[in-house]
Amino acid sequence: MNRTTLSLIAVVTALAAVTGFAAVNAPEGGDDGAAAAKQLPVERTSLLCPQPGTSDLAETTYTAFTPESKAPEDSTASARAGGAALFPVVKALTDAHDGDEGKGPKPFLTQKAPGRPVSGEESGAEAPALVGSADGRLAPGWTVQQTTSVSAGAGRGLLGTHCVAPDTDFWFPGASSAKGRDDYVHLTNPDDTAAVVDIELYGPDGALKAEVGESIQVQPRTSFPVLLSTLTPKLQTDLTVRVTARSGRVAASVQSSDDKLGSDWLPASTDPAPRLVLPGIPRDATSVRLVAFAPGAGDADLKVQLASPSGSITPAGHETLHVKAGMTTAVDLGDVTKGEAGSLVLTPTEDPVPVVAALRVVRGKGARQEVAFIPATGPVGSRATVADNREKGSTLSLAAPDEDARVKVTASAGTESGDPTTKTYTVKAGTTLAVTPPVPPGLKGSYALTLEPETDTPVYASRTLELPENGIPMFTIQAAPDDRGTVAVPRAKQDVEVLQR
Repeated sequence: MNRTTLSLIAVVTALAAVTGFAAVNAPEGGDDGAAAAKQLPVERTSLLCPQPGTSDLAETTYTAFTPESKAPEDSTASARAGGAALFPVVKALTDAHDGDEGKGPKPFLTQKAPGRPVSGEESGAEAPALVGSADGRLAPGWTVQQTTSVSAGAGRGLLGTHCVAPDTDFWFPGASSAKGRDDYVHLTNPDDTAAVVDIELYGPDGALKAEVGESIQVQPRTSFPVLLSTLTPKLQTDLTVRVTARSGRVAASVQSSDDKLGSDWLPASTDPAPRLVLPGIPRDATSVRLVAFAPGAGDADLKVQLASPSGSITPAGHETLHVKAGMTTAVDLGDVTKGEAGSLVLTPTEDPVPVVAALRVVRGKGARQEVAFIPATGPVGSRATVADNREKGSTLSLAAPDEDARVKVTASAGTESGDPTTKTYTVKAGTTLAVTPPVPPGLKGSYALTLEPETDTPVYASRTLELPENGIPMFTIQAAPDDRGTVAVPRAKQDVEVLQR
């Protein structure tokens, strides 16, 4: 057998296990995909957290968690204890040179074992952007939640976001450069070489000229915000923002602040797709605004449905949505939930055209309003995890748009104390189930929720965290897609058989 070919197989397999993004299919005439590839735990996961903001009143909590998982016998690397650590982005490089030789930078937060979350806090405007990685047993499903509370002044609100993996392409429908709105794109580069990034803006009339958004250099191991209103002189109420890396890779997040509605993070939408699900609209939402964008050459015609607790309904007056190619479309759905929690489902009425979408959700009235965002998200898949749940104020939303689904939900041990507990929920087809999740007995601190579907039908999820303050219903919503804790790698025996033919 050719030694070079065997070496290539080993390299591909190793890369697949490390990155979590590789997959190998069976050769023509061979076994099906399930037989040709095996799901193995990823061996390294990287995440980045944006800088929370500049308010002196900010209180930020970072929570890291890896769910318990059993490593297969043929996954020796994933059986290693491993470790996980988060470092301040700017200090990660300088401290490596300023500190004791060979010791490297000092971590902000470390995690040594799966199954129990760890957290760290930072007050004021000094809370840093973080970069970190997990390997061995801590890599599969590693998640980090960043939660910031600002009680008053500019940026007032509860701001929550998952820390994200570095990538090269992000879509943010639902941004704005309107008067009274300050939206920043946070760009974070985790690598030791500079990244070159383009920020493209699309309004109701199409692409906006934003020359200063081209070829933005993000220096190694740095993070900085870009104010959208500085990229174009024309103010826009509704924008779709695309962030692409020409070279290198970055993590991108949008922080949105409204003078009247408060502030929160606008997460990236899932990749463009003909059908989208936006899960977890709170039952007491007073205003819901849908923003959609079709990035291709064709217009999209979408059927709009609300998966309510009792079944799928069509919002009166908003049965369909026409999205012109290359133009941002927005529509106010009002109090679409009518006192019941729900999830929005967008499906093509004719030819399938890929789109991206997000919801702006408002709770409260008058001067006591608060805002959060729900992007279109992927299904839970094999497993999903969301950290930083509190004893009070957490709501889990599960949506099954197609068929009945059954989901096992595990509440982890607490950051300080508490014992794991599990509960299984059944979600009827076409509905959304909003529940108070199980709380670990003896809980002190916060805890994580891990979701594992027990049926093959797609189920979508999000977590709402409420921390009211001064009569303001402060809240934030985080979607819970698949945690990409496993990757498909080729079976060694089949590789040998194929090469011997």
